[in-house]
Amino acid sequence: MLSIITNDAIFVFRKMSHRMPVLFVGHGSPMNTIEDNEFTEGWRNIATTIQKPEAILCISAHWYTPSTMITTMENPRTIHDFYGFPSELYQQQYPAPGAPHLAERISTAINEYSVSLDESWGLDHGTWSVLKKMYPAANVPTIQLSIDYSKPLVYHYMLGRSLEFLRDEGVLIIGSGNLVHNLGAIMWNSPNAVQDWAREFEETIVESLQPINNEVLTNFEGIRDTAKKSHPTPDHYIPLLYAIGAAGDTGKLEIFNQKIIYGSLSMTSFKFE
Repeated sequence: MLSIITNDAIFVFRKMSHRMPVLFVGHGSPMNTIEDNEFTEGWRNIATTIQKPEAILCISAHWYTPSTMITTMENPRTIHDFYGFPSELYQQQYPAPGAPHLAERISTAINEYSVSLDESWGLDHGTWSVLKKMYPAANVPTIQLSIDYSKPLVYHYMLGRSLEFLRDEGVLIIGSGNLVHNLGAIMWNSPNAVQDWAREFEETIVESLQPINNEVLTNFEGIRDTAKKSHPTPDHYIPLLYAIGAAGDTGKLEIFNQKIIYGSLSMTSFKFE
């Protein structure tokens, strides 16, 4: 058992009787924060199948930087990193505490990677829009790890593998992105539309998770032209690599919220156990 004492609380990271699962969540629009729909219901339901975490580590598509960083503030701010939405959305707050000592420990434990400590970011909507539905009391310490866009896909998978040990200490690792994310191809007037290339790409990735095929998943750009159409930039795909890396040699995969909306946005999510 490892006890970490801060000014505000004692966080106890201990060997758990059962390993924590790992999640990849399709977060979609920040409007999900103030709406109740099939996807927010899925987030709520999946939270009921998981023992309450000691802490949460989230890798969000929206912290896309030229280096790998981890948040260390005691009280991370709620970042409203979007434009043109209703004022109600900008009033939303998610006051979960941080876990600076956990962040520092992660930074030193995975010393084969350079992970710098950050006190400027906070929780972006890739994190809080989902957690506000999963853990509405905001009482689970939460930190974020950035995505270094200068690194190849295999780097993110291997870094995810190095985080696997946290699962035995009550830390819930969440990758938050979208399995298909092409906003330029959104069909705004057709919420149930599905582009053929979007369906093909999602089917290929899902098949590559059962069992996990790292050669496909870490080289998705080789999946004909469907990958480029599904991800003009890889920011919303990379969180999946952290999730499958941390999942390790997982034997069970649960798929939830499996749906492509507006032609080119996948909400499909995974729970790895």
